[in-house]
Amino acid sequence: MEDNLKRLNKFIAETGFCSRREADKLIEEGRVTINGVVPEMGTKVSPYDEVRVDGKLIVEKHEKMIYLAFNKPVGIECTTNLEVRNNIVDYINYPKRIFPIGRLDKASEGLIFMTNDGDIVNKILRARNNHEKEYTVTVNKPITDRFIQRMGNGVPILDTVTKKCKVEQISKYTFKIILTQGLNRQIRRMAEYLGYEVTALKRIRIINISLDVPVGRYRDLTDAEIKELNQLIEPSSKTEEASLPKVESPNKTSGRRTTFISKHDPRFRKRGDN
Repeated sequence: MEDNLKRLNKFIAETGFCSRREADKLIEEGRVTINGVVPEMGTKVSPYDEVRVDGKLIVEKHEKMIYLAFNKPVGIECTTNLEVRNNIVDYINYPKRIFPIGRLDKASEGLIFMTNDGDIVNKILRARNNHEKEYTVTVNKPITDRFIQRMGNGVPILDTVTKKCKVEQISKYTFKIILTQGLNRQIRRMAEYLGYEVTALKRIRIINISLDVPVGRYRDLTDAEIKELNQLIEPSSKTEEASLPKVESPNKTSGRRTTFISKHDPRFRKRGDN
């Protein structure tokens, strides 16, 4: 029986209803029930339990998961809120419910993953500080060697100093940068600190997937790409999860004691890509 148990947030994510992070919020807000009872964080469920969100029955899916590489145009908002004008979900108009992994600013364009697999969302967001994301960036004045050097060595923004990164000049006004962290509007803030304004920003790679579709178009990730992606994110996501502080909580449905990640942990803080 123990082998069939899943953490509630993982169970909800695997249905494609939302990501694990969003599921944690639903559980915390008391909007989830198991067999009619509001559970605590960290509760585990079996295939025989009845899980509902806002009274709606959640059924575990067994269909093939969707993984898309989308070239987001400038002006599209990376949100699943359909009330927001020019939201990414309406723009793609995919026949099944999907959501973005991470985000790109409205003023930025380029590669973003779309999926209905809440489990991989959770893994990538946990692993985001250990894997590369590559961008091409255009600024408003000529790039100098000093600018390239300072961008690469780290810039003080958002009460921290950015990690060292790879920066390479492409032309008089354009450079390439590879980040291994995802601070909010990081590249724009870094450039601004050095007296530059970003006029165009495009993400051209996430981990092992490179941008290869026209603006506004998407493609399915291949089975080989998905396999490699999972292999790359699995070790770091597990390591990061193991290092997070745990809080013990009684399991209401079974009497067992389980652990869950505290809501005060940095994993629950708002994150943002460039």
